[in-house]
Amino acid sequence: MRHSIAREGIIAGVLGATAVALWFLGVDSLYATPLATPAALGRGLLRLFGPPGGEGLVAHVVAYTIFHYFAFILAGLVVSIVVHWAQSSPTVLAGAMILFVIFEIGFYGISSALEASPFLGALGWGAVAVGNLIAALVMGLYMWRTHPELKNELSWALSGGERRE
Repeated sequence: MRHSIAREGIIAGVLGATAVALWFLGVDSLYATPLATPAALGRGLLRLFGPPGGEGLVAHVVAYTIFHYFAFILAGLVVSIVVHWAQSSPTVLAGAMILFVIFEIGFYGISSALEASPFLGALGWGAVAVGNLIAALVMGLYMWRTHPELKNELSWALSGGERRE
């Protein structure tokens, strides 16, 4: 079966975005404030483009949801490119894993710093960490199931083997 980088990237991104959205819907609902997270993030996002106007909850949630899915689709495309690249150069997987860890540590640091923000204070870094982990697992599982050869490529990459010919 021929794999499409774009198709797989979009599917992975939508799956990851949906997993995170459901996670935060659950967390928000647990605290009896459904949609509080996307509303707060949407309010912050819209403030980047100017002073607050008369936008309401729906505008904040819709604005952030569009941004959220766009960002995850971009991430899914990057994951798809790496997976397809690994077919010819498996060692790229080891580098991608290292970059992923670095990115996650930086993201948690930024989330922790923003915890003091009046807009994002309710969005604790722990909840963000779990959301990111869920998204990574969902996207990774999708790619793993779509590309069963990843197991051998990852083993090769982590073994420090020389380039295959």
